[in-house]
Amino acid sequence: MALTRLARLSAVAALGAGVLTGTLSAGASPTSALVADPVAAGPTPVRPAAAARTATRPRITKLLTFVVENHSLDQMRTSMPYVHQLATTYAYATSYTAIRHPSLPNYLAIASGSTKGVADDSDPSAHRLRGRTVFDQAIARGRTARIYADAMTSNCQLTSSYPYAVKHNPWAYFVDGRASCRRNDVPLARLKRDVGAGTLPNAGMVVPDLVHDAHDSNLATSDAWIRRRVEQIQTGPDWKSGRLAIVITADEDDRASGNKVLTVVASRYQDQRVVSTALTHYSLTRLYESVIGARYLGKAAHAPSMRNAFGIRTVSGG
Repeated sequence: MALTRLARLSAVAALGAGVLTGTLSAGASPTSALVADPVAAGPTPVRPAAAARTATRPRITKLLTFVVENHSLDQMRTSMPYVHQLATTYAYATSYTAIRHPSLPNYLAIASGSTKGVADDSDPSAHRLRGRTVFDQAIARGRTARIYADAMTSNCQLTSSYPYAVKHNPWAYFVDGRASCRRNDVPLARLKRDVGAGTLPNAGMVVPDLVHDAHDSNLATSDAWIRRRVEQIQTGPDWKSGRLAIVITADEDDRASGNKVLTVVASRYQDQRVVSTALTHYSLTRLYESVIGARYLGKAAHAPSMRNAFGIRTVSGG
């Protein structure tokens, strides 16, 4: 009996060693690999045992994206120790690029698969956009959608009031979805309640204010703010069920790195890997639609698949 127990423990140790030494898992994409990169000093995110991660994973049915402002892949890896810990504990992309400059077109691209021809950061009064967003798609399919906007003082606020910046709140620009926006584009305080109740949305986004997104502060401030939110989320039933994926990305870089930004994907059962597939914000649009089972909007239809690159199980493929 003792020998049998010893053999079982040795097998589990070997499996863990395979993960730590970068062994490629069965079925892994040729453009991604399991990793155990050295990480910056900081807290290690809680992660299930290797054997549990290899078991049949539940499908991801909820996606929540955090967006940092105006920093490159290298800047985020260097100056955001907690986010870097998440990246190397779970998974991240090394060839993910934003669409263009300035900020607003990138948020519109994520939300709708198109920049809608917008090339500035003007308020919704200057850009009354038609068509659907991924948030509208979710609601139309009987699922849930919500944007949590830091420092916003009323639902679906259409004008900026520092430190809230409407240019970082894409749903507010779409007139066809204005009624849904007024119900579901909410101040950040709602996030804590939804985490505790297990009612995080199927299509969700967290929009930090201009201080917490590193636009008017440093990356350390943003890193600490994101850490508090993510650690809170990891105590809730949505995370614990394994059905929630968190994405952390940046809207654009600092105009000095080819618009390449760090993009992290974390879920309870996410394989540890580095993804080298050339992805864009349209790939994130496509991932939302894979999670909610909707048709692809705009350029998402031909964007490289984040679902496939990160090995995510969702409602629909692609």
